[in-house]
Amino acid sequence: MGFFDALMGNASSLEPSELNEEFAPILADNEHIELAFKLVRDMFIFSNKRMIIVDKQGLTGKKVQYHSIPFKSITHFIVESAGHFDMDSELKIWISGTKDPISYELSRGSDVVAIQKTLANCLFS
Repeated sequence: MGFFDALMGNASSLEPSELNEEFAPILADNEHIELAFKLVRDMFIFSNKRMIIVDKQGLTGKKVQYHSIPFKSITHFIVESAGHFDMDSELKIWISGTKDPISYELSRGSDVVAIQKTLANCLFS
């Protein structure tokens, strides 16, 4: 992730195989990470069972909040690809019982097709 992208709040892709070991203590039995993105210090992770938002807090980032959203709670989502003049992609996810979506801007080159496919596979299977 470039410095400019970090300042602008854009997310970049992470390697799921590296994160499976790091997050093994909080993953359920037979759960594995399929797709992950980092947003400065925070991450959002798609496993085969849920979406996990990792929110590092404070100056040192030692305090961490893990927001776990089961896929059955996701009512709908939007994945918007970058255009010629628009450098960013966007992801919006609506959770049942909430008015506003969880929203992220993804840096150009983020695999929006993989995000779309991962969400569709998890929600519709």
